[in-house]
Amino acid sequence: MLDSINQQVNSFIIHIMKLAVLMDDIANINPKKDSSLAMMLEATRRGWEIYTFDTTDLFAEQGKIFAYASKTTVVDHPDNWFERQSNQTIELSEFNVILMRKDPPFNMDYIYATYLLEQAENNGVLVVNKPQSLRDANEKLFALNFAHCMPSTLISTQIDQIKFFITTEKIVVVKPLDGMGGNDIFKLTDGDSNIDEVLDYLTHQGTRQVLTQAFLSDIVKGDKRILLINGKPIDYALARMPAEGSFKGNLAAGATGIGQPLSDRDYYLCEQIGPTLKDKGLMFVGLDVIGDYITEINVTSPTCIRELDAQFNLNIAGVLFDAIEQEINTE
Repeated sequence: MLDSINQQVNSFIIHIMKLAVLMDDIANINPKKDSSLAMMLEATRRGWEIYTFDTTDLFAEQGKIFAYASKTTVVDHPDNWFERQSNQTIELSEFNVILMRKDPPFNMDYIYATYLLEQAENNGVLVVNKPQSLRDANEKLFALNFAHCMPSTLISTQIDQIKFFITTEKIVVVKPLDGMGGNDIFKLTDGDSNIDEVLDYLTHQGTRQVLTQAFLSDIVKGDKRILLINGKPIDYALARMPAEGSFKGNLAAGATGIGQPLSDRDYYLCEQIGPTLKDKGLMFVGLDVIGDYITEINVTSPTCIRELDAQFNLNIAGVLFDAIEQEINTE
């Protein structure tokens, strides 16, 4: 009888899932809006063990990849949402799943982290999203694979070329290829007096590629964030309405998020893009859609889970973890 009980206990221990979340310091998040926290809360509901660490905690030694990781518990509380134990050195191959949730900028430190995570992936760890695809899918440039779904777009270092594009399109939005949160995004109109100054700044005097797109007047209806899991969309989008006097549909730039059902056009865009996302192992992705067009494909650390969950009584992280568990069980 005692042997049977011990076998059951040992079986339970063996099957506890271990999740690591590579993220910025959990102490600095906004728990009301943070999608990484939503994922960790779902993992907690499923009885998973959770560890957190940052890119600076990764290291490789003797061909193995480790992290100084902290066992972390989370609760859905606005003031005290986490507790962390002291760091311990853990080989990444001990985890079942690693969520790569580090916020941009997408710099060389980020790229180095994907190389280290790729070694863990080679040892059987499921990394969400796939490290190689994170490197391949720049959030501004990846959309070029779906040019028929984009507004008129120019990517160039050449100031004169960009100015001609502005003359042609009349009103444009210009932004760097590595930005986030509405930083360094400019709306320029043909004839503006500051065009040379802005382009000189953004292109680093003609040495850095920038993205210039025709301004979409439908921004007044919101910059929609559509979440896709394994290439399939959640049926509601968060339309981020620019603050008064602004054209930026970024929550970090003061926009207000209003949920709405996906339109027929939204579903069409998802049908065009979703299969490629699934093929590339991009399990959790956010499309940015203004009017009828995609403007960005966010693969690094998409947000808006908590806002959509609250407005429509959803559990988006639950859908994600169902997909993760299915992926693990088929490997």
